[in-house]
Order: sequence, then structure tokens, then C-alpha cells
Amino acid sequence: MTNQSAAALRSRLVDQAASDLEENRRRQQQLAEQITVLKQEEALLTDILDLAQRYEGFADASRLPEQLQDEPVGTKAKRTPARTAPAGGKAKADAKGKSRQPLLGDLLLELLGKHDGPRLAKELRDELLAKHPDRNPTPQVVRNTLEALVAKGRIERHKQQRSVMYTLV
Repeated sequence: MTNQSAAALRSRLVDQAASDLEENRRRQQQLAEQITVLKQEEALLTDILDLAQRYEGFADASRLPEQLQDEPVGTKAKRTPARTAPAGGKAKADAKGKSRQPLLGDLLLELLGKHDGPRLAKELRDELLAKHPDRNPTPQVVRNTLEALVAKGRIERHKQQRSVMYTLV
């Protein structure tokens, strides 16, 4: 082997090692980002399970806290004052016998019960907006509520290619 061929071989090996190192670091960055997303999902799912366990023993649905429609699930630190009833507001109205709005989950269960086949979250949200114009949950709130119902075993999730559909159990 000549000095030139050894130098060329060494140069190719150095180039290959540098390229492999760059690819390795890129993949590490991708995995770190995926881990961050997975940790966020874990926190959300843990919150859902905690809520499910906290309210599992309630036989009277009227004792459950009212769900805010525009609040994303899992935002403990960003809660708005609307969650707590003002001194003379909703708490007194409830005490006088006025009924609360039904929970979003109950409305979605009702809508699912009217269909034989699986339904997309978008279809359910569109139906909800048509039948309850006073309610305007975001698509993400509808999906989160449907996933919470799946976690409780009240509905089933079906995946068809890239679509997720839901049916009553």
C-alpha cells in the first residue's frame, strides 16, 4: 500500500466518521424532541387518570365539577378565575334549582348513541355545534373528551388508516 492510497483511505474513513457523527447527533436531537412530547402526553394521561379516580365514586353526576369548554385539558397552572364560582353567581343559581349545562362528555355520548357506526371527532363536533349552538368546544377539547371517555371504558377507539373513529361500548 502506498502513502497516497493510505492517505486516501484515511481521508475516506475520516469523512465517513464525521458524517456518521453528524447523523448520530441529528437522531439524538430527534429522539430528545420525541421524549419531550411523550413526557407531555404522559402528564396529560396521568391527569386524566387522576380525575377519573377522583370522581369514580360519585353516583350523582350533578356533584361533578362543571367542565369549561374552552380550557385545554392538563393546564393546571393556567386556570382562569371562571373555574371558581363568583360570590353571587353560578353557585347561587345552582342552589335555586336552575340546571347546569350538561357535561361535554355526556353530550358526545348522546350523539354517539344515535349512530350505528363509528364517527370521527370532527363529525361529532359538527353535530354538537349544530344541536347546541351555545356550546363551542375546540376540536382539541372534543378529542380530549373522547379520549377521556375511552380511558373510562365508555366508548371505543377505532383506527382506520390515519383516521381515529369512536363508537359506544
